[in-house]
Amino acid sequence: QVQLVESGGGLVTAGGSLRLSCAPSTSIFSFNAMGWYRQTPGKQREPVATITSGGSTTYADSAKGRFAISRDNAKNTWYLQMNSLKPEDTAVYHCAAQTPWREYWGQGTQVTVSS
Repeated sequence: QVQLVESGGGLVTAGGSLRLSCAPSTSIFSFNAMGWYRQTPGKQREPVATITSGGSTTYADSAKGRFAISRDNAKNTWYLQMNSLKPEDTAVYHCAAQTPWREYWGQGTQVTVSS
């Protein structure tokens, strides 16, 4: 069973930065695409950023210009660099990965941005 383990969440003041990491229990090359999603209580999980095996990236409008998704093949990890954080970015952030057959999800890491 493939596991994804997130790290890097925490409490930060508005305007600050955090970097989230996601480390899978299998090779990163197993995945067609990897991404980050977030969820707040009472709302559906929403995509934040994705990156394909070819390196193409997509961002939610709310993340454009502030967040950056990247991958480090040597470290078998992908990241979400979040800058200029706002209180509305407060959420549980989940990493996800997709193979041709299924999706995998991490347990989530809490990001709290105080005003």
